[in-house]
Amino acid sequence: IGSGSSFGKGITSSSKLSCEGRSAGGLLIGASLNQHPELWRAAILGVPFVDVTCTMIDATIPLTVAEWEEWGNPNEEKFFDYIKSYCPINNIKDGAVYPSCLITGGLHDPRVQYWEPAKFAAELRHRASKNTGPIVLKMDMDSGHFSASDRYKYLQELAYEYAFLLDTLGHF
Repeated sequence: IGSGSSFGKGITSSSKLSCEGRSAGGLLIGASLNQHPELWRAAILGVPFVDVTCTMIDATIPLTVAEWEEWGNPNEEKFFDYIKSYCPINNIKDGAVYPSCLITGGLHDPRVQYWEPAKFAAELRHRASKNTGPIVLKMDMDSGHFSASDRYKYLQELAYEYAFLLDTLGHF
């Protein structure tokens, strides 16, 4: 994680830093939070692919088998061990202080099923330190992987995320 070099130069500090990722980018954010939860004050994980091991092992889930070429087939031990080594839900640090997190999902998402963000939020709440910032789970009961298709609903979702960031970073 390269953001540590910015701290030494006085450009920013962890109290002013946030991160965001969606889908596989949410996997990156989840893995980064597990490696260095102290680097950020806030994180937004949009429809995050955070239960990689369980999802990729299930050949009945749409798109899974086609992804084995890129990700590896976790039904083979070498790929299972590798995927588990970075899978966010499998690597939450017990007792670590995590930043405030906004985790979103969509009930009708065919790519990242709604239970992935829900399970990740529950695991963070259970295993992280009591000093961890709020872990907010926002599940949209009408949307899929790409959130709102309606322009106004999209702007509402964006405003919610900005409000979360501004509140967490102390700008409200």
